[in-house]
Amino acid sequence: MQLLNTLYVTTPESYLRLDNDTLRVMVGDEARLRVPLHHLQAVVCMGHVGVSSPLMHRLASDAITLVLLDDNGRFKARLEGQVSGNVLLRQAQHRAVDNADFTLKLARAVVAGKIRNQRQVLLRGAREAKLADDEAALTRTALDLAASLRALPAATSLDVLRGIEGEAARNYFGALNLLVRQDLRATFAMDGRSRRPPRDRMNALLSFFYSMWMNDCRSACEAAGLDPQLGFLHALRPGRAALALDLMEEFRPFADRLALTLVNRAQLSAADFDEREGGAVLLQGDARKAVVVAYQERKQEALSHPLLAESVPLGLVPLVQARLLARHVRGEAQVYLPFQMR
Repeated sequence: MQLLNTLYVTTPESYLRLDNDTLRVMVGDEARLRVPLHHLQAVVCMGHVGVSSPLMHRLASDAITLVLLDDNGRFKARLEGQVSGNVLLRQAQHRAVDNADFTLKLARAVVAGKIRNQRQVLLRGAREAKLADDEAALTRTALDLAASLRALPAATSLDVLRGIEGEAARNYFGALNLLVRQDLRATFAMDGRSRRPPRDRMNALLSFFYSMWMNDCRSACEAAGLDPQLGFLHALRPGRAALALDLMEEFRPFADRLALTLVNRAQLSAADFDEREGGAVLLQGDARKAVVVAYQERKQEALSHPLLAESVPLGLVPLVQARLLARHVRGEAQVYLPFQMR
């Protein structure tokens, strides 16, 4: 199963080295972990983590991706061996990006998938709300998102579409505080979405989850033979994995829901975050480990996929969606259907 085959290294000052056919994680003179290389598809290093040159060469030879993230989980670099993407699929992808009508329709589907899943987060929160005022406010915001969905078919350009998406996001994140347990709202108050750097604890947690989802979505695009740099909704920029960002949109609400679960169950506290000069807020090292474990456990949960008529672990859904996206790009499927949260 392609679930627990990503190794996340979050302990500061760790050092990764090659030991025959095994990856060894060292902290000082102590070996903290040994993992057979054939169990891995990716290694993600967060913060100050060292990697030996022999290990980097072996990872590249074995087609195991090495990803470097900063302390906040923001992408810094990626090392990978030869790319074996399908050249005919990538040719079709380039043609599709140059087709304005195709691009707009696919971008519209991506935004619709994201907003639908955001609505599900709010509607579930409204059902579980303990205060009538919270339930009413969440229901109103869900109705606002429904209005955004109805406006999508009339969007005649990417700029208009992005404007609708932006308005929906502002409404959604404005209501997210109401999904936090009442006695924890002051600690995890969120004044809209902030990033680079995140300005509060909830934003720091969301950014961390989004970084992990982004890595998985980029890997899914590559596994399906797609070019992760060549997207439809997100503007093309050097070094930006625009297609992976497109694919990730429908999964952001899954990250939001997991973040809320960790907060509301008091699995994270104010002490798990560092406040830096300039207002940046970051997850501490031990808290990062707990968040990574929760994320990996969540990926094992089975969900019903409507197009496959069977249960699929959440960790495999990005790969399924990337393959469905590839079918649409090749012209084998008339539309792309994002995965819908229940």
